[in-house]
Amino acid sequence: MDNFIPRHYQKLESFLKPNKVLVIFGPRQVGKTTLIRKFLETTSFKYRLETGDNLRIAGLFESNDFERIREFASGYELIVIDEAQKIKNIGQGLKILVDYVKGIRVLVTGSSSFELAGQIGEPLTGRKSTLTLFPFSQSELNILYNSYDLKDKLEDFLIYGAYPEVIINGDKNEKIRILYELVDSYLLKDILELDRVKSSKLLLDLLRLLAFQVGNLVSLSELANNLQIDSKTVARYLDLFEKSFVIFSLRGFSKNLRSELTRKNKYYFYDNGIRNSLISNFNALNIRNDQGMLWENFIFMERLKWRTYKNLFANIYFWRTYENKEIDLIEEREGKLSAYEFKWGKKVQKVPASWLSHYPEASYEIINPENYLTFIK
Repeated sequence: MDNFIPRHYQKLESFLKPNKVLVIFGPRQVGKTTLIRKFLETTSFKYRLETGDNLRIAGLFESNDFERIREFASGYELIVIDEAQKIKNIGQGLKILVDYVKGIRVLVTGSSSFELAGQIGEPLTGRKSTLTLFPFSQSELNILYNSYDLKDKLEDFLIYGAYPEVIINGDKNEKIRILYELVDSYLLKDILELDRVKSSKLLLDLLRLLAFQVGNLVSLSELANNLQIDSKTVARYLDLFEKSFVIFSLRGFSKNLRSELTRKNKYYFYDNGIRNSLISNFNALNIRNDQGMLWENFIFMERLKWRTYKNLFANIYFWRTYENKEIDLIEEREGKLSAYEFKWGKKVQKVPASWLSHYPEASYEIINPENYLTFIK
């Protein structure tokens, strides 16, 4: 297979505005650097490409020296900084750049939203826009494969996920090696660079516990007891996992039914392959007992990618009652409620009567392996 698959964001020019910063977020190793290098090969802008690993550039932006920063950008139309999160207080330096260099466009990438967003949020208020790049989406892969082929490869996506290196490699043993390398070398890198986080083993143990609870309500106190740490520490680590694009939390929906559960969250992994590598299980679907979990995680994340790339903003929830009636995904958009149940098997499931009686205006749909592509691409 060709080593380059076009990504959703092909025309970055349309996002680049004078005296504004465009920030591209996303997990490590999803192709942010490749994306900008491909863009720079065709852009008409006179550009300067730097990286946050460059100590000289880091020192320049950390200095907040107006004249040096202006001199650095002089004569260029576009400044690009890859891995910008490695530069301390990068937001203040970028603010100087866009405020004092007339017409300059700025493009930066960052692998960790908690690190980069924390630094650029306030300094760049009103001066930035953001894009999120994920592992490959089904809509992106549809460029290479038609719907028949995507469905034919569904088991691979459920087991090995959709990281670029994994997708372009046809050998299953090599896919597994790549996923273990991602977990061992990249998954926790940003988090472990924080001074207050020392134990990679504890973080991995917590992620493994979550991996076995995909689609289930998660109790912080139960996780804390298992790991012999306090609940506040668990909550802090979960927040770091979210902000570094490892997991996504979903809270419960409730408006007018007393029996609705809202206190506990559900957690999904950004990529099925990462989830499976954490529990060291790459067995075929027909000998697994977690097909439903894999399916739910896959569909939830593909829908998230779809909404993000389509610029469709929605409040999202799950719905569950104390009587164990549940719906996997509720989308609240433009004043309308849409309910979706993710089912791996072909068993017909009726809409829960309590949902129907309290939210009769909501639509309801079951997403299964037969109809899922229309839901996510």
